[in-house]
This record gives sequence, C-alpha cells and structure tokens, in this order.
Amino acid sequence: MRRQAKHYRINAERGVSLSGLIVVLVVLGAVALVGIKTAPAVIEYRAVKQSVARAKASGGSNREIQQAFDKNADVNSIDAIQGRDLVISRDGGTPEVSFRYEKRVPLAGNVSLLFDFSGTTDPSGVVADTETAAK
Repeated sequence: MRRQAKHYRINAERGVSLSGLIVVLVVLGAVALVGIKTAPAVIEYRAVKQSVARAKASGGSNREIQQAFDKNADVNSIDAIQGRDLVISRDGGTPEVSFRYEKRVPLAGNVSLLFDFSGTTDPSGVVADTETAAK
C-alpha cells in the first residue's frame, strides 16, 4: 500500500479576516441589543397574563377582578396596563378576562419597536373588544 504525501500550500491562509470579524461582531451586537431591549417587555407581558389568570381565579364582580389585577400588578411592577383596561365578559356566568395593549421599546435614537400584546382567559382564545363585551 502506497502512502500519499500531503501537500501544503505555504501561502494559503485560513480563518477569518479582521474585517470579517468586525462585521460578525456588529451583527451579533445588534442582535444582542434588540434582545436586551425587548426582554423586559416580554417578561412584563408574561406577568400580565399571570396576573389576569390570578384575578379571574379570585372571582367576584367585575370591579373585584379589576382590583385583584391591580394588586397583582403592583406586586409584579406592571405599568403597561391597569385593571380598568381589562375587558371582562360573562358568558354563561363565568367571567372571561381579556386585555390588549401596545408597548413601545426605544432601540437607538428615533428607532423603536412597537409590540401589540393581547391575551384572554377564554378557552377559545378569542380576545374580546370593549364593544363586544358591552353587548
């Protein structure tokens, strides 16, 4: 069996150039900036969903559900939405609580992201509007 010799080119360079490394770092930095800036808004949305579920579980009248949400919102530092912003509908006697709000996250200068958050405790997943809940 004959062995083949490996040939190496002396002038062949391998790896990433400095300009390529800078481009990769800029892209990674931009992705990290967006992630760091948007994480609090997503965490707050999850806290709103949990507070709405706890408020519904507390039961009672619409005002009691709103007050229960406000208490949970104070504990969880939720400032994007208040109890009076909740849409509470009673189909078949059980309350279903819905919410919808916008959150603007500034990125840099005059560039910002706008999130439209919504949620409901209704098993069908349909978020009630203030007009449909009043009917």
